[in-house]
Amino acid sequence: MTVSLDNFAVRRQRKWLSAMSCVVGDAVIVTDALGKITFLNAEAARLTQWTRGNALGKPLRRVLRLVTEGPDSSNDCGISRGLRAGAAPRTSRLALLIPKDHSKLPVEHAILPFWHAKAKIAGSLVIFRDATAQNDQRERLSSELRYPDDIIATISDPFVVLDSEFRIKTASMSFYRTFDIAKDKVEGQLIYVVDGGRWDVARVRTMLNAVISRRLPVAGCCLETVVLRTVGKRVMLLNAQFLEASNNESNLIVLTIEDITERRRADAALKASELSYRRLFQSAKDGILILDALTLEIIDANPFLTELVGYSREELLGKELWEIGFFGDKASSQAVYRELQKRGYVRYDHLPLETKKGISAEVEFISNVYLVGQRAVAQCNIRDISERSGMQKTMREQAEALSDLHLRKDEFLAMLSHELRNPLAPIANAVHLLRMHESDDPIQQKACIIIQRQVVQLTHLVDDLMDVSRITSGRVLLRNETVAANDIIEHAVETTRPLMEQRGHSLLVSRSQNPIWLHADPARLEQVVVNLLTNAAKYTDEGGRIWLTVEQDQEECVIRLRDTGVGIAPELLPRIFDLFAQAERSLARSRGGLGVGLALVHQMVELHGGGVEVFSTPGQGSEFVVRLPVVHSPTPKPSLVPRETTGIPAHSLRVLVVDDNADTADSLALIVELSGHTVRTVHDGHAAIRAAEEFRPEVVLLDIGLPGVTGYEVATWMRLQEQLKSVVLVAITGYGQESDRQLALKAGFNHHLVKPVDFSKIETILDMAAKGLSSLTTERHA
Repeated sequence: MTVSLDNFAVRRQRKWLSAMSCVVGDAVIVTDALGKITFLNAEAARLTQWTRGNALGKPLRRVLRLVTEGPDSSNDCGISRGLRAGAAPRTSRLALLIPKDHSKLPVEHAILPFWHAKAKIAGSLVIFRDATAQNDQRERLSSELRYPDDIIATISDPFVVLDSEFRIKTASMSFYRTFDIAKDKVEGQLIYVVDGGRWDVARVRTMLNAVISRRLPVAGCCLETVVLRTVGKRVMLLNAQFLEASNNESNLIVLTIEDITERRRADAALKASELSYRRLFQSAKDGILILDALTLEIIDANPFLTELVGYSREELLGKELWEIGFFGDKASSQAVYRELQKRGYVRYDHLPLETKKGISAEVEFISNVYLVGQRAVAQCNIRDISERSGMQKTMREQAEALSDLHLRKDEFLAMLSHELRNPLAPIANAVHLLRMHESDDPIQQKACIIIQRQVVQLTHLVDDLMDVSRITSGRVLLRNETVAANDIIEHAVETTRPLMEQRGHSLLVSRSQNPIWLHADPARLEQVVVNLLTNAAKYTDEGGRIWLTVEQDQEECVIRLRDTGVGIAPELLPRIFDLFAQAERSLARSRGGLGVGLALVHQMVELHGGGVEVFSTPGQGSEFVVRLPVVHSPTPKPSLVPRETTGIPAHSLRVLVVDDNADTADSLALIVELSGHTVRTVHDGHAAIRAAEEFRPEVVLLDIGLPGVTGYEVATWMRLQEQLKSVVLVAITGYGQESDRQLALKAGFNHHLVKPVDFSKIETILDMAAKGLSSLTTERHA
């Protein structure tokens, strides 16, 4: 509307406008023809934050700062520009008002110009109002309109919306992505023609026609061979939903498309797995029970279990384990159930079972809980171990019998050793006496040599038997010290020299020029070399040659023993160090031996951290090579060469000899007496105690196995007597095991000698005692 007025009318009109603006609720600003404010009401002042006094005369664009988006945006939304052009701007526009505090306020505004009668603009009327509520409502409406689109965007499965003629109105973004098709080639097209006619399939047509005709959803249309460009053949499941319009618009159909290829594969795998499990379940050779994990009632059982317990599957269903012979009674069964429900797993290695027929069996029972779908089940695997338990019981009984047999074998060997050593002792003593009174009679001399040689041989056999028992039971104790290898070789050669001389062997010994020091048990290493020399002598014909060399090779001491004997057969070489292995099995047994010597060599060398090898050619002799680790010792211990005695004691001692074997006691007493000492002899423990009180001996040569009171008890009693505390106690016994030595030490003995005793060792002890060395450290002389 355009108003044309004269000057008077203009002034009157302005007053009228001012009056009207005071009663309307909208903000009103009046300007003159130059756009300067001539009036503004209270609402305009509030919204612009300008007072009337400050606003009058000001340009409209300064007070009413409006901003809009778009190409015509300006501080007054084009109001001034429109007035100057003589045309009013479009009314009811939405803009942002910028008040004095620079905040932003959405407003709706309009302008109405009025004119002079001479067709000139006389001024304008600007009306605006707070549009915050309308703006919020518009935002809510816009958000509500976007909400369905946002929901559609989140749907991963493709879908299309069809009208009643099956034309595509819209489709989801996943539809376009999945089938790699542009949006402009889909919308408005018949579903049957889009994407090269992919959906023109009889099943799809039937489904869509059914949806339209029945106005009901149709589900489960499966297309098996849908080919996608990126992933190949897929299986698609189509579901259609009818949407009835609430206005005059046409009805719609929502067609969803789900890729079920992986589901199909998973279902197939699950079916195959279930089939495999069922086959295993039915054919398993262990019993399997399936229980409900909450009620613990049986819900399935395999054939093996029904055969084991004697109940049919139908009889088992719904029962608990205690009702079919497990766990004895309900209370015990319930305790197991609680543990199973708490831990999810129980196991019993030997669980008794009573079958339906009352037959007792023993089973291995394992149960664990797992989920099948939404149901917790307990699977019980049950294995009949009755036969295995019987075998284990038999094996335990056999092991106990073997252990008992082994113990009795050790006891027998110990007793055999004792019984063999007892007669050897007086024989050895008698030989020593004969040697002390040498005769010119050559027959007597030869007989003496023969007896001595055989005593030594018998002693070695007894020692070997005992050592085999110790080694096989792991009871060998080495008493290592720093020792010279040459000394060991010297003693071994001296020990075996009579055997070499008897067989007419030529023994060539090559010792190291420089000392070779070993950290070893000298008695055990001497035994190693003696066994090797004895073996060489046995298997080398008379007049043969034997070479023994000792040398150092870097950090090893190498002992080589070579002979010209019969050699070793190739088939025997791999087991030559086995126990009881022997090359000759003839009835004549001209080579002799027990077949334990080389086994002892191998074990003893390994105990010393070394190794032994053998090389042989049948008919050309054998060579044994022993390697032992050396040590560097600037101060080696004295050699094992026995000290020389003059035969005249430094001091005559009172010596008490105690042995229940009269021959042993008398022969030993005679030797001691011939050595210049005063001797008394008794044959039992009680007599030894009485003699000790009366005779006050300085040295006691005491047997252990005495009738009545043992040698240990006699020694213990002597150590408790003030007048006998300093006496030198020497155990002379046929019991030579380490445990025997420890018992002797505990009972108070100073020395432990094993029968038959080398009298030079007794002479050394007597000589030391005579010089007041009665506090020597106990050591065993084998």
